Amino acid sequence: MPTRIASCSCAQLSARVTGEPVRVSICHCLACQRRTGSVFAEQARFPRENVTISGQSTVYSRVGDEGSCATFHFCPQCGATVYYESEGLEEYVIIPVGAFADPGFPVPTVSVYEERMHHWVVPPPDAEHIP
Repeated sequence: MPTRIASCSCAQLSARVTGEPVRVSICHCLACQRRTGSVFAEQARFPRENVTISGQSTVYSRVGDEGSCATFHFCPQCGATVYYESEGLEEYVIIPVGAFADPGFPVPTVSVYEERMHHWVVPPPDAEHIP
């Protein structure tokens, strides 16, 4: 069973995960674009019992387009988001894939909010495409 470590830029906040993610997705919504400073966000969902968090975090919560709340945990020193929790998905911890700094990470299988996708972005062809 693989073990991966996601961390912030200064390594003060980290998440150690065991096992494969249950879902890897990319989101093109405008809130994710603003949060990441990129044109989309890529995240991996892991069962909560497979995740161990170390370090201090500051939180920011926001309500999404569909009404559920997401609470983002980021490093109070460097500001990088290391994990988040989503209302209705309490049994999971969601981790931005970039926090793993692993180019071999599993490919996304879901692409959401594609109606807000930048015209030059090409999601994986085998992914589930949700407008």
